[in-house]
Amino acid sequence: MSRPDIDCVTEAEGCVSDDSLHRAAAGESAAFTALVRKHQRSVYSLALRMLADRHRAEDLAQDVFLQLHRSVASIESDAHLSFWLRKVTINRAIDRLRREPKYEEVSLDESLLLVSAAPAEDPLLQRQLRELVGRLPPAPRAVVLLRYQEDLDPTEIARTLSMSINTVKSHLKRSLAILREQVRDTTAVDSGGANPSKLDPSSPNVDQ
Repeated sequence: MSRPDIDCVTEAEGCVSDDSLHRAAAGESAAFTALVRKHQRSVYSLALRMLADRHRAEDLAQDVFLQLHRSVASIESDAHLSFWLRKVTINRAIDRLRREPKYEEVSLDESLLLVSAAPAEDPLLQRQLRELVGRLPPAPRAVVLLRYQEDLDPTEIARTLSMSINTVKSHLKRSLAILREQVRDTTAVDSGGANPSKLDPSSPNVDQ
């Protein structure tokens, strides 16, 4: 049984004490390394889903932790750290995507690929759905990922993206309606094979 003042991460990463943040803010390198180990997987995963490229995701994650090293003294708690890392990661990814010419003139409708009808057991269907989300413009993509991959509610998404809650809801409704339209003929959407509740605009909590 772990001690109450220890936050166990994984066997490979070891355990991180609750005061690691304070010790890192005081300049202790080992404590900062522990923070990086604890959060590096979630930062990289979010960067990868946004950028769809491993090398670019690794580069972005390194930039995020370099910024954290400069800003760690301003982080108030572990919850604040998680929020800060998510916010910085997603906004840096949006900035990078917006600098790419292919996203400058692409509308939401034009950015989607049609998904052909596929049986529920088709292993390619989920990849096709991920590709659809991956081809959304940066801001709608971030909103969809934060809602359905990070499990944030619209209010939390609005805080993370410095966006009005109405804009968040608009991005969600429009993106999910189009995604659902593209996959409406697939049996996976009807049967749950591709986890349709995460793509269905009629699913609960979109407007909450």
